[in-house]
Amino acid sequence: MTDTQLPVQTLPAEPAGSAVPQERRIVTAIPGPRSQELHARRTAVVSAGVSSALPVYIARAHGAVIEDVDGNRFLDFGAGIGVTTAGHTPARVVEAAIDQSRDVLHTLFTVTPYEEYVRVAELLAEHTPGDFAKRSVLVNSGAEAVENGVKIARKHTGRRAVAVLDHAYHGRTNLTMAMNYKAMPYATGFGPLAGDVYHAPSSYPYRDGLTGAEAAARTIGYLEKVVGASDLACLVVEPIQGEGGFMVPADGYLPALQEWCTAAGVVMIADEIQTGMARTGRVYAAEHFGWTPDLVLTAKGVAAGFPLAAVTGRAEIMDAAHAGGLGGTFGGNPVACAAAIAVFETIEADGLLAEAQRIEATLTAGLERLRERHPIIGDIRGRGAMIAIELVQPGTAETTKAPNAEAVSKVIAYAAEHGVLLLNAGTWGNVLRFLPSLRMTDELVEDALGVIGDAFASLG
Repeated sequence: MTDTQLPVQTLPAEPAGSAVPQERRIVTAIPGPRSQELHARRTAVVSAGVSSALPVYIARAHGAVIEDVDGNRFLDFGAGIGVTTAGHTPARVVEAAIDQSRDVLHTLFTVTPYEEYVRVAELLAEHTPGDFAKRSVLVNSGAEAVENGVKIARKHTGRRAVAVLDHAYHGRTNLTMAMNYKAMPYATGFGPLAGDVYHAPSSYPYRDGLTGAEAAARTIGYLEKVVGASDLACLVVEPIQGEGGFMVPADGYLPALQEWCTAAGVVMIADEIQTGMARTGRVYAAEHFGWTPDLVLTAKGVAAGFPLAAVTGRAEIMDAAHAGGLGGTFGGNPVACAAAIAVFETIEADGLLAEAQRIEATLTAGLERLRERHPIIGDIRGRGAMIAIELVQPGTAETTKAPNAEAVSKVIAYAAEHGVLLLNAGTWGNVLRFLPSLRMTDELVEDALGVIGDAFASLG
């Protein structure tokens, strides 16, 4: 296969002469020989339960490009499922982590605290929606943030039940497996699962056609009749559903749910694990919808690849936990905190909110052009650098909207062979999602759109 290259601009915050050129380049079959060798070693020692979307083994990454051990370079529209929002190996983050690692690697904040943890909590209080007093706890992962958010809400309310929405995804722990909409692959065979978890109907404009008010009334009706407000501790909601297929709720839906929760004494929690940290063109996606949640969950992009997550929210709710009730050995590790501080600085200094909006404009315009030629693209949706297309069976876009997962799989496979890494999503596996870092230039987006256009053409 011949090399495919495209010159691109270099964003000013990144060092000149980056280790990984920002271009697409395929020089072997995919996967290449060294990746195949590594994969053979992997199968001997790694659990078969740990799968990979694309079995190419990565040696280097920078900006919006990853390079495998065979020298192939891929435009990364997965970003570690939304983790490297600020780019792979961003200069400020790398330097901050190195500097911090020279001073303190670990002490455990609940034994001997340190300033970096406090500074991250200050930044979270400043940037999460709402101008009220806030508190935070730092943990390791998104699922752990969900667990702690629920735990805090139960302590504050004295209630037991947890509500989530249809098509939701919240993690792989015992509680979060019960909170997910799809059993396979996340929960099948791993039971018994946590109880007192209820799944309410969500807002899915492409398929339900409801206004925000109508969808909210349907959700609230379920919560009142099936759960009962007096037993409900919290409602956990992704502002834009991630694994479910990037569903953007109808206007007014989220504020209406918050109004009901406040009146009913229910803690409403925004799961911003995938949508937060500038991903959607706002620091937190709740801002798009005029929604001020009680608690906000942060993870993924907050530390650009270092393990860190947080629960942030109203002081009176967060302080309901007794002393010693929150914490964990590695939660708020000093190096991860230093990285997170640098991410917040990078978002502001490099104008990453505007970069997300730029990517949205370029990407959605290109996808609209593709839809004109390929009517199996039933819907285009999302915000910022979190865009998806939902594929349907030929001839059903205006009728049954029958899911077309096979086409998604074929497009992803074609794109991978030509140097573009894409991910699927959706309850039926029929959604193609785009999660590029905010370092993805317009030139690279257009290059990827050309490959994707060829992939659709190859479907026949």
